[in-house]
Amino acid sequence: MKIGIIAHLKHPIRKPFMGGLEAFTHDITKLLIARGHEVTLFASELSDPALNVYPIMSDMDYDRETLSRFRSHEMSEDFISTHHAYLELMQDIDMMGFDILFNNSLNYVPITMSSICKTPMVTVLHTPPIFEMKRATAKEQKVGNVTYVSVSKPNADAWKPYVNDCSVINNGIDLDEWTFQPSNAKEYVLWFGRIHPDKGTHLAIQAAKIAGKKIKLAGSVADRHYFETFVEPLLDDHAEWVSHCTHAELNTLIGHAEVSIITPCWDEPFGLVVAESLACGTPVAGIARGALPSILNQQTGVLTKSCDPEEIARCIQLASKLDRENCRTHATAHLCRIAMVEQYEHLFSEVIHKNFFRYAI
Repeated sequence: MKIGIIAHLKHPIRKPFMGGLEAFTHDITKLLIARGHEVTLFASELSDPALNVYPIMSDMDYDRETLSRFRSHEMSEDFISTHHAYLELMQDIDMMGFDILFNNSLNYVPITMSSICKTPMVTVLHTPPIFEMKRATAKEQKVGNVTYVSVSKPNADAWKPYVNDCSVINNGIDLDEWTFQPSNAKEYVLWFGRIHPDKGTHLAIQAAKIAGKKIKLAGSVADRHYFETFVEPLLDDHAEWVSHCTHAELNTLIGHAEVSIITPCWDEPFGLVVAESLACGTPVAGIARGALPSILNQQTGVLTKSCDPEEIARCIQLASKLDRENCRTHATAHLCRIAMVEQYEHLFSEVIHKNFFRYAI
C-alpha cells in the first residue's frame, strides 16, 4: 500500500519523544515501512529522516531547550502556521497518488478538507473530544470519507455523540525493547512520564510516602510552574527525581521497581506507560480514570476511583503483591505492536476496497 501519514506538528517525530503521540507515530511509521509499504510521513522538518519525512512545517523556531514552539507572543502565529501547513497539504494530497491517508494530527483541517479529497482517510482519535475536532467530525460524517479509530474503548465511548461508528485498536509497544524482570529488590516504587498536572505526579509522591515506600520519578518537566509549586517541594531522601534518562536506563528503572504508580487526573485515552510497565513485569497502582481500567485486570494492577493519596497508597501495598509474570503475559497477549499494526493494515485494506467501489460506480 502507498500510505500518507499525517503527523501532529507540536513536536518533531523523533527521539526523545515528548509524549505518547510522538512515540506512536514514530513507531507505526517505522513498522509500516519495515513491512514493505510505501510510506510518506508529513511532519515537521526535524523529524527522524529514517521515516521518509516530507516536511510541511519549519522547525526553525522550535526551542530545543523548552521542547516547544510556543512563546507567549507567538501563540497565534503558531496556530496560523499549523493551519496553513495542513491546508496546503490537503489541497495537494490527491495528486500524490496515495491509496490511503493515515491521520494522526489532532487537527480539524485534515478532517474538514477530507470532504474535497478522493483519497480515503483513517483518522485516529488519540484524545477525548476536543472542541474543534468535535465540530469537524460531526460535519464530515455527512460526506463519509473518513473512517475513525480510537485507541481504547473508553475513548471511543466518549466520542459516540460526535462519531457514529468508531472501531477500537489498542496501542501496542515493541515488547523486545522492554526487558522482563521476574523479581525486584523492593527498594522503590516508580512514577514515570511527563511531569504535568494532568499526570498527577504530586499525588504519586504523597501516596508512596504514606505507603512507606521510596519513590523515583523519571521524566521531563512539561509544566514548570506545576513542578516548582507541587512536585519539587516534595523531593527529599525518599523522593528522587531522575529527570531525563535513556531508554536503557528507563527500562532498568521500571524493571527493578516494585510498583509503577500511574495517576491520571484526566480521562487519558490510553497511556503507553501502562504497557511499558507491564512488559517489564512491574504491576500498576493508581487512579481508575480514562483507559487505565480497560488496559489492566485484577492480576496486573490495583486502582481506586479516588484521588486521595491514602487510597492510592492502599493500592500500592496491594499491587506490590501481584505476580510479575502475569504482567508480562498480559502485555504480550494484549499490548503487542505487531498485533496493533496488523489490525491497522486490515482496516486500511477494507477502507481502500470500499473506496474503490465508491468511485467505480
